Amino acid sequence: MRVPEDFVERFLDHTVFDGWSRRALNAAAQDVGLNERSVRRVAPNGPWDMVLAFNDMTNARMIAALVKVNINHLPVRERIGTAIRVRLQQNEVRKEAVRKMLSYLAIPQHAALAVKCTFATVDTIWRVAGDTATDFNFYTKRGLLAAVYGSTVLYWLSDDSEDHVDTWAFLERRIANIMRIPKIRMAIKDRVSRIP
Repeated sequence: MRVPEDFVERFLDHTVFDGWSRRALNAAAQDVGLNERSVRRVAPNGPWDMVLAFNDMTNARMIAALVKVNINHLPVRERIGTAIRVRLQQNEVRKEAVRKMLSYLAIPQHAALAVKCTFATVDTIWRVAGDTATDFNFYTKRGLLAAVYGSTVLYWLSDDSEDHVDTWAFLERRIANIMRIPKIRMAIKDRVSRIP
């Protein structure tokens, strides 16, 4: 069963003070009138399920926003940059909650959850950008974007520049770096082919 958005929103409010925890979960449940049985039904794994719910909710909101602005006319690198920027801008008021979630995901036993959420997000971004790859490139693109997205989120969390201009400049540099990789690979392949 899907976690109600109002429950997720109230949970995020409480994480600022209580961390990504059962305590925040119980406080949020009380706010929206969910009893213990209902909480067990929608979030049987507690804070773990709230990570997935928040990630899914944020990805869905990002898609909705990008559909409205129609990014299809942009070059691929700009589509990707716009998607990441929109996702972070939508979470600007939730910056502290995102920080608490990353602390929760940093616990070793939550590594698989972190990978799952990151993959879901970068896969969503690539699909919104129009990617239809099904071969080895599918995984390469998502792996590269995961590195860009992860480092940008960390930069964004500590960025206090006006309108996060430093984050957007950082993002542009990181995207430019990964866009160079196919060209570098082709240059190496070309040089290797000339070796007798």
